[in-house]
Amino acid sequence: MNKDFYALIMAGGVGSRFWPVSRTEYPKQFIDFFGIGKTLIQSTYERFLEICPPENIFIVTNEIYSDLIKKQIPDITDNQILAEPLLRNTAPCIAYGCLKISELNPNAVIVVAPSDHTIADMDGFVTSIEQSLKAASGSDCLITLGIKPNRPDTGYGYIQHTNHVLSTDKEFHKVKTFTEKPNLELAKSFIQSGDFLWNAGIFIWSAKAILKSFQRHLPDMFDIFNSGKNELNTNREKAFIGNAYLQCTNISIDFGIMEKAENVYVLPADFGWSDLGTWASIYEMADKDYVGNAVIPSEQVVMFDSSNCMVNVPKDKLVILNGLHDFIVVENNNMLLICPRDEEQKVKEFVAEVKSRFGAKYI
Repeated sequence: MNKDFYALIMAGGVGSRFWPVSRTEYPKQFIDFFGIGKTLIQSTYERFLEICPPENIFIVTNEIYSDLIKKQIPDITDNQILAEPLLRNTAPCIAYGCLKISELNPNAVIVVAPSDHTIADMDGFVTSIEQSLKAASGSDCLITLGIKPNRPDTGYGYIQHTNHVLSTDKEFHKVKTFTEKPNLELAKSFIQSGDFLWNAGIFIWSAKAILKSFQRHLPDMFDIFNSGKNELNTNREKAFIGNAYLQCTNISIDFGIMEKAENVYVLPADFGWSDLGTWASIYEMADKDYVGNAVIPSEQVVMFDSSNCMVNVPKDKLVILNGLHDFIVVENNNMLLICPRDEEQKVKEFVAEVKSRFGAKYI
């Protein structure tokens, strides 16, 4: 296993679209949605154990989740947990993580990935990541993974690529454009063109290449973190980061760097990837009965004349459903959500209304 290969797992989100199961105090990355005995972050960590030495896997998260990470991943050390004092989107956390890793190993090549994705083809995933790490180690480039689309999905961002390829590996295509979630007609045209991929939000680069990109495209942010690089990996790190985050703008790595840089390449990949962003994505991934019901767990749920429902309830809850078709039924901590599956985009509205009427204790 290559000692220069590192992973930075981003695990700071709240996942409000999965309310009421995912809440601020216990967000989606720490939940076992499929009843497999592993949470999303545990599965993500285990995937990267196939690629990096365990001491080279770092997790960046909100400081309120540090204890949850230690509980779910007991082998990880305190120095491998990067505790963010504030939510500042993905650019600051990546600047923090990549500079911290660079101070440990200037020759580091880093894969940055969210903690809440699912991968069906583990071997295919490992192959794509290792291929990308090798390409990034030999070139001054920023690499992202693009998933080959099988439908015109409006829930994903898209990457358009050209026929220009990386000199060291012809499978990496130069990126032409990034497009945020398009409308249906635009998504259809993307699929028809054949040169668009889904944006998986997984990035691979050498520490040198990404820090050079921060210096060029987000110089103020680079200066903030670089001014205290000697504090990183010491007992002074927490105090420095607390002050640094107060100075950082809220900006994504996509908008701050990837959409501006000229040296961005994409590897088309297909390894059963899913971005678990909504209950619909859980439904698509889950096992279903003969009439399309996905019930997790299923021990004490009895359904009559019901089909195509997504049901997630506590194990000790006896639930009887009759005459329900194409619905989401979710209960957690004495909160019950019943919603048509085709209106699940309203969940964030429901959360806002609950917070307005009843306060933050239910959020």
